[in-house]
Amino acid sequence: MATPTRTDFGLALAATLLALLVVLLGAYTRLSHAGLGCPDWPGCYGFLGVPMSEHGQALAEERFPEAPLEVAKGWIEMVHRYFAGLLGLLVLSLAVQALRRRVADGQPLRLPLALLGLVVLQAAFGMWTVTLKLWPQVVTAHLLGGFATLSLLFLLSLRLSGRVAPAAAPRGLRRLAGAALALLVAQIALGGWVSSNYAALACVDLPTCHGQWWPDTDFANGFHLTQQIGPNYLGGQLDSAARTAIHLGHRLGALVVALLLLALAVRLWRAGLTRLAALLALALAGQVSLGIANVLLHLPLGVAVAHNLGGALLLQVLVLVNYRLRAVAPATQRARYAGAAPLAE
Repeated sequence: MATPTRTDFGLALAATLLALLVVLLGAYTRLSHAGLGCPDWPGCYGFLGVPMSEHGQALAEERFPEAPLEVAKGWIEMVHRYFAGLLGLLVLSLAVQALRRRVADGQPLRLPLALLGLVVLQAAFGMWTVTLKLWPQVVTAHLLGGFATLSLLFLLSLRLSGRVAPAAAPRGLRRLAGAALALLVAQIALGGWVSSNYAALACVDLPTCHGQWWPDTDFANGFHLTQQIGPNYLGGQLDSAARTAIHLGHRLGALVVALLLLALAVRLWRAGLTRLAALLALALAGQVSLGIANVLLHLPLGVAVAHNLGGALLLQVLVLVNYRLRAVAPATQRARYAGAAPLAE
């Protein structure tokens, strides 16, 4: 049987890089307060692009009098949608190719089909983000969907590459890596909740918050997941105590995740996977530094977007770690790895 071609791998890798760009564009859209730059979906004020002519802008104002046109924010939103649409086409191509080559040795099928379903769901979340006016639950779910799409595309690229050797590892190390991945996903969800509720600046000092180790907080309202659908959530609806609770929750989560990832890096180093350990430690250090900079510099846009990038890259490092520790080589690759050391990199 034929094995997946370089074209298959190249397409998956291109989709992965495009997904990373879409994640960054989504972060920029959210952090520049352009999430409602177009009040409708999939167009913008009833147009395929942002209306630029006087006549088009007059029509836009007439159609959506409650949402005055801001051209710059409209283009930020539409550029994000254009690239997301292109990503959808690439994922569709991967799914079609997988169906055509489903009998090939080493050709994943369920993963490309799952990705296609996820991208369709992401499109729905993109629509609901606008129609539900940045409802935090939908915004956070949309962010998680973007990170999931990126991670699954990276996993598909790893599987199609034929270049990443599986590494035999103790069960305890595999469990630690799996727990680290799950906890990081939870922390990313917390970060999304911080962003969607505009709580990033609820504390502007470190390591204290408002000069106190434990200021007034309202966790019940901060993490009230059945908030009313209907208000415009641009700028947030929560009071200071609720936003402080969200911010502190993210800080505490970051501390727990950092300690667990450091422990994983040490275990990887001791197991002989020194490159993976160093890569994980470097990604973690970068992400922690960006998180601290966000607070001390009062959330500059560039640093905030970079923090999203850091989270995405750290997640991909953990995807790589778990893949290396859990992967089983297909028959066409086993001979290649037969003479390798059990934990060879």
